[in-house]
Amino acid sequence: MARKLLSLHVDTIVRKHRGKTYVSYLLRHSYRDGTQVRHRTLANLSHLPTATVDLIRRSLKGETFITPQQAFRITQAKGHGHVHAVLSTLRKLGLDICLAARPSRRRNLAVALIVARLLFPCSKLATPRHWQTTTLADQLGVHDATMAEIYQTLDWLGRRQADVERQLARRHLRRGGLVLYDVSSSFYYGRTCPLARHGHNRDGKKGLPIIVYGLLADAVGRPIAIQVFPGNTGDPTTVPAQVDTLRQRFGCDHIVLVGDRGMLTQTQIDHLRQYPGLGWISALRSAAIRRLLDDGHVQRSSLEEVHLAEIDSPDFPGERLIVCFNPRLAQERRRKRQALLEQTEVRLQRLVQQVARRTQHPLGQADIGIKAGKILQRSKVAKHYQLDIADGHFTWRRREEAIRREEELDGLYVIRTSEPKRRLSAAEAVRSYKRLGLVEQAFRSLKGVDLLVRPIYHRVPPRVRAHLSLCMLAYYVEWELRRCWAALLFAEEDLEDARQARDPVLPAEATEEAKAKKRTKQTAQGFEVQSFRSLLAQLASQTKNTCVVAGDDSGSSFEQVSEATPLQAEALRLLQL
Repeated sequence: MARKLLSLHVDTIVRKHRGKTYVSYLLRHSYRDGTQVRHRTLANLSHLPTATVDLIRRSLKGETFITPQQAFRITQAKGHGHVHAVLSTLRKLGLDICLAARPSRRRNLAVALIVARLLFPCSKLATPRHWQTTTLADQLGVHDATMAEIYQTLDWLGRRQADVERQLARRHLRRGGLVLYDVSSSFYYGRTCPLARHGHNRDGKKGLPIIVYGLLADAVGRPIAIQVFPGNTGDPTTVPAQVDTLRQRFGCDHIVLVGDRGMLTQTQIDHLRQYPGLGWISALRSAAIRRLLDDGHVQRSSLEEVHLAEIDSPDFPGERLIVCFNPRLAQERRRKRQALLEQTEVRLQRLVQQVARRTQHPLGQADIGIKAGKILQRSKVAKHYQLDIADGHFTWRRREEAIRREEELDGLYVIRTSEPKRRLSAAEAVRSYKRLGLVEQAFRSLKGVDLLVRPIYHRVPPRVRAHLSLCMLAYYVEWELRRCWAALLFAEEDLEDARQARDPVLPAEATEEAKAKKRTKQTAQGFEVQSFRSLLAQLASQTKNTCVVAGDDSGSSFEQVSEATPLQAEALRLLQL
């Protein structure tokens, strides 16, 4: 009788031997031999992956398989990971609620502008074009936004600035806490904006007007408020406006304002004394430190070992003075001074030789003075030289006594504060003043590669103020992102704890973990250390793909997010997303 084939199938054989379980996969065909059903093994599939064995089993049952390219095609891919990280962090911070309590298209447009400033800082005109390459516009429903809507949203954001800053102050400023304040400026193209004036240009752009702005931050450098001033405004004159902001807008009845010595001058400190609940921390200028040395209030020799001492002076009644001596800073200043003096003397000696050579047509006194002035101005050391100039004659000599007196100030600085010892120790006063570096870091981010606040093109003051407010809110989100991503960035983790353990006077030393990260360029988890921008670029490579089913003429599609890489997954985990 002929054999009749019944089926091909995969059998799973499970057997136990000496306490262990063994699983085998056998490809078999079954056939009928007369009245009996027999099985014949064609192949042993046990060496194949379980997924492959499952595919063979399903294929033998009649299923048909096609490649992904045959099943569907990707019609569009948009950057998604960086949008997801920044937008989710903004919402986790509740910044969208600060802008407006109820959802609206205007609020969505404002959120989109803040996120866009972080992801791709550019002009307002170029922003919508960048939206089309990411999922930002789709998630917020603003893909059809017009330029008129964007500028209207910017105006709306400017009108909301005071209320948003009031909410941020309520969150982050505490009674008796620190408020950091500093001023910077950015250049301006054009002549139409009345805020653009010629003043102290910190950007080094000669001939361009500037716009001045002051930033208030909490004790850890988180931005709270920003205020714009005309470009010819002096730094100290901006302080009364910040006092009004703290007392009237924010309702801070007791706060400690920290400003540098160029900001909190004696005039401004006298103004602050009118408000007993408002404390301050600043530093003395070099002329005041010189007087303390001459009067014997500061003994430099006593600071060689301790580096910090608290003194009293009748010239500063009601104040605490903390004298600090940084030996490394003193050494560096002496080195720089000596280098400048040597460079200047080489140029001065060349001028002496030039004057001596001009015998037939001697150089006049005025011409020699101009040349010597340019040399001294170049190195900023004119006070250290005595010049003898006449027609056809030029000599110079060092003012050794002036150099010696200046050397006595090397490495010395004096912190002044109104806060009593029971609320602020001497070491904490020094640490608090050094926190102004956090505001400088904010300015570097605003003006550098992160947010590109400059150049400013807006023509009317309300939009200039709204533009600065938009950039400040973007930095508010960036500050939180940097804090969460510290383990992946070239940044020191547990920075606040490290600050408390460090010497308040000597230069900060990185922890061993931070040094290892910078040396190996690897994190403790084995990831390559990133900059803030490169990490955003890594996240941007995670895309959301629009897929169309092959052979489906209905036009239906579905979206699928690409699988996160280990680095992307870790970045999102640190954000608790």
